[in-house]
Amino acid sequence: MRLTLRVWRQHDAGAPGAMVTYEIDRISEDMSFLEMLDTLNEELILRGDDPVAFDHDCREGICGACGVVINGDAHGPERTTTCQLHMRHFKDGDTIDVEPWRAGAFPVVKDLVVDRSAFDRIIGAGGYITAPTGSAPDAHATPVPKPDAEFAFEHAECIGCGACVAACPNGSAMLFTSAKINHLNVLPQGAPERETRVLDMVATMDEEGFGGCTLAGECATACPKGIPLPSITAMNKEWLRATRKAAR
Repeated sequence: MRLTLRVWRQHDAGAPGAMVTYEIDRISEDMSFLEMLDTLNEELILRGDDPVAFDHDCREGICGACGVVINGDAHGPERTTTCQLHMRHFKDGDTIDVEPWRAGAFPVVKDLVVDRSAFDRIIGAGGYITAPTGSAPDAHATPVPKPDAEFAFEHAECIGCGACVAACPNGSAMLFTSAKINHLNVLPQGAPERETRVLDMVATMDEEGFGGCTLAGECATACPKGIPLPSITAMNKEWLRATRKAAR
């Protein structure tokens, strides 16, 4: 395939950025999107140009580091991570726009790389269990009802890629935060810190400058792991419950 790539180039967060056009050919439909970017960078390096900076790690759809906006869609035209998107979803002669996540809380580091450490700070505010557990308990020692277990597993699938923020017209992190809260709050191990967890994590999310949620639903549509939109409603219920309890 021969493609026209329009890629966002920006030296750092303080520098102006712009879309730069590149022509690239001999792209196999079996390549992943990141392999295609690798091919572009090889050509740029051979020409003595600065390669396009993009983030990645596992390339197996697990870590979420690879996220970029492709033709206006977070992770591209398929509901998957960018590293698992293959070039067979594009046609010979296509023009493809490649941009970083666009959110005030995700400043650009360089080109397609953004700083998502705001997510880490939200997790640090309560996305864990501090109760000492000693050695590993025997299997099934703590019974968990099947609906609760399924609910927890569903939300534990969040990989923190940030597609929900990139897709949201408000740049909201509600889907990410709700997944991390609901995953722990529904389990017996997370119960002792249930109220402080939701209050602290939501407060940190707001402090980081993410936008408010208006239930546009774009976050759930873009999520490569299928975190459902009602997750936000469940978190809001947890937050109201904790707020009322703290006010007593």
